[in-house]
Amino acid sequence: MATYEDEHNLPLGGAGESARRSRRPDLSTFFATYELVDTTDHVHSNTHALPLPENVAAVYRNLANAFEVMRQGNNHGENELLGGLIAELMRNADDPPSEVKGVSDEWLNDLDRVPKKSLKPDESCPICSNPFLEDEYPLVVRLPCHPDHKFDLECIRPWLKVHPTCPLDRKELVKKKAPPPPPDEEEDYDDYYA
Repeated sequence: MATYEDEHNLPLGGAGESARRSRRPDLSTFFATYELVDTTDHVHSNTHALPLPENVAAVYRNLANAFEVMRQGNNHGENELLGGLIAELMRNADDPPSEVKGVSDEWLNDLDRVPKKSLKPDESCPICSNPFLEDEYPLVVRLPCHPDHKFDLECIRPWLKVHPTCPLDRKELVKKKAPPPPPDEEEDYDDYYA
């Protein structure tokens, strides 16, 4: 996973590092736990293997905690959307699904990027409520469900890794393909007798 500095071609440390820390919480715990249950980009030897429920619950709980930190550090008032996301994540943590149904990294990489020059000064991320142009190098993406559904990639990425839906209108963004059936284990006989 590329760091913020890699994505924005910034040197490590310095002003860019301190500005980033104040904008969003550290999601490294979420992504480390997510690796335990990720089934989007991996081909497993056992197609019927499912992640452990306690690991799935931990993924949802870690993201809910990170969003709660974001909500508490928000200087722009109460964020109703963020509160709803946290509540849904906690419901999923209390009653974890058998697998996480998020989008793949490839799908995230293919999202439309919004150029900085097309962003308006009053536009902000619906999740963190920070104005996009507050960031010197904003990395803003547009979801395919609606042209006005723009998010900081750092905010929307963890949500989409666990929910393939838009946080604003809850439209499903990706339909997951069913895994191919296991190969037929019966041998084919072609009229030979032993």
